[in-house]
Amino acid sequence: MSTYVYGIAHRSHPRPDTELAGVGDPPRPVRTLAEGELIALVSDAPEDLRPKRRDLLAHQRVLTHAAAGGPVLPMRFGGVSPDDAAVKSVLADRAEHFEERLTALHDKVEYNVKASHNEDVILHQVLADNAELRALTEANRAAGGGTYEQKIQLGERIVAAVQQRETRDAEMVHDTLMGIAAAVSRGPASTGWLVSVSCLVARADTARFLAAVDALIKDNPQLEIRLSDPLPPYSFVE
Repeated sequence: MSTYVYGIAHRSHPRPDTELAGVGDPPRPVRTLAEGELIALVSDAPEDLRPKRRDLLAHQRVLTHAAAGGPVLPMRFGGVSPDDAAVKSVLADRAEHFEERLTALHDKVEYNVKASHNEDVILHQVLADNAELRALTEANRAAGGGTYEQKIQLGERIVAAVQQRETRDAEMVHDTLMGIAAAVSRGPASTGWLVSVSCLVARADTARFLAAVDALIKDNPQLEIRLSDPLPPYSFVE
């Protein structure tokens, strides 16, 4: 039977509870494989593994439970090896790299912060900060909306001004968090978000990090910010 891998930890890491359930229906019990100074958190892999909500949550639950006991290198969902021997072979071959990453992640958690603009608020701010755009808007309104060309011209200038604010606000969020986090990983650009940044935060700095996020929300009404719960450090593991 093939082996499903959840993550990698030091050999001294507390073993999972005997009742900890992994992926599959029925859920497979989680166990460990030891090799040198490392262990892999594994279970038997179901034959029909799919990214179903039940199994995604089980994968996350195992890693969250394990991370409470110390640093864990989390695998993405769907990590399957041919058998236990193959897993132990990888632990042996890449032991130095795994041990270095575990040391770097000791006593740290990952937060993801996403920020977008509140369209009504940012439009108001752009017009308030730009006297020329404000005058053009008022002139068009007084003229019944203005000509088609005037509407296009005004719209293009407003879009350009908003885009400038998007760039500025994205860098402001990134720089604020980078000043506290031990490391940051900027996510790919995606529709609807100015910035999506994963932050590796020392547990001792968690309160300061959360306070900084709260300050960003309070001081920037144009921003809508979404903060994840603490996560295993997916973004800081190859």
